[in-house]
Amino acid sequence: MASEDEAAYMPKDAVGLAIEATLITGAAGLAVAAIQNTLTKQNVSGWGVLTRGGGIIAIFAASGGTYGFAKAAAANLREKDDSWNPAIGGFLSGSVLGLRFRTFPAVLGFGAGLAIVQGAFDYTGGKFSGYDKDPNVDEYERKEALKKNRRRPIQETLEELGEGRGVYGPGYRERRAERIKQNYGLDVPRT
Repeated sequence: MASEDEAAYMPKDAVGLAIEATLITGAAGLAVAAIQNTLTKQNVSGWGVLTRGGGIIAIFAASGGTYGFAKAAAANLREKDDSWNPAIGGFLSGSVLGLRFRTFPAVLGFGAGLAIVQGAFDYTGGKFSGYDKDPNVDEYERKEALKKNRRRPIQETLEELGEGRGVYGPGYRERRAERIKQNYGLDVPRT
């Protein structure tokens, strides 16, 4: 009997995702090439973005397209949508990046590095902000509930930390005046 994940899997359009990823990463490569073109010391024309930075644009586009295709193709072949698919796509995409250095260790190193990063990123939720919170709970109400849940009585805080540092219990001024009188022999005026 098939589990729910296997029965609910919907095939992905690998070619469409590859084209989309190629266009996005190609645009990013064009931006990097344009930045490099503006920072050159030689006087180059606007076409220098394409003539001098064409390789960077191609590597970015090929790497992104490879990632998009490999991730979708792996999901379709395995009929699972888990963290191994981005890892497979990351390995092949990193291998394309490593081809720029024309050494086998660079190909394997870039591939393994990007596979680990992409697989781990997907495994941990695929967000930089952490896991999603419950969308049905208002954020203000959630924070207020957390405050109430973690509030401690002032006496417990005073016993643990002692008085001072902005936390003073009842009768503090009298105890302070007595302590100063005992230690220094000075009378503190009471207000």
